[in-house]
Amino acid sequence: MLDQSSHWDPVTTGVVLARTGMAPDIRFFTPHEQGIATALCDQLLGQHDEPTPVPKVPLVNLIDSRLAEQQTDGWHYDDMPADGQAWRDTLSALDADARQQFDSGFAACSSQQQASLIQAVQDRGTDDWHGLRAKRVWSLWTRYACTAFYSHPSAWSEIGFSGPAYPRGYKNAGVDKLEPFEVHDARPSEDPLRGRRGVQR
Repeated sequence: MLDQSSHWDPVTTGVVLARTGMAPDIRFFTPHEQGIATALCDQLLGQHDEPTPVPKVPLVNLIDSRLAEQQTDGWHYDDMPADGQAWRDTLSALDADARQQFDSGFAACSSQQQASLIQAVQDRGTDDWHGLRAKRVWSLWTRYACTAFYSHPSAWSEIGFSGPAYPRGYKNAGVDKLEPFEVHDARPSEDPLRGRRGVQR
């Protein structure tokens, strides 16, 4: 995908290439919160298994950067705290569940234990979880984790996205109409989720 960078304008090139360099420093999360968030996000996006199909995306660094700079979605549910506080509260609650059920902090739990704790939150749906509606918590986690993941060029390569088409544009619109710089699916019969065994979505 990066071999197409010569076709991008300088601003686009700078933005994309910056994402492939060193991940931004952690500025919002405490070290303890960072450990919980890393385990959570790696479970959500299937990055907890080794080896991963693509280089691991620094999800928590990207989420942390947004929260530190208050680059939120511009809204939050009226029954939820603002996103930064909601992240702190829900990471603390997830860690409390882990200690209650497995006598260990969430980050130190096994992969299976982590998955069961996260799944339990999703399964609660509209019910209360630590004073918050569980589906709102699930929305918070998945919105931020997926936005971070699919903003990264490593994920673009995995899903076959060849990067920004600006200013070149697209000329072959339509189903299965590929541009000269696009490639056909290498394994069209394979389920793309089979290689990423994250928590049920």
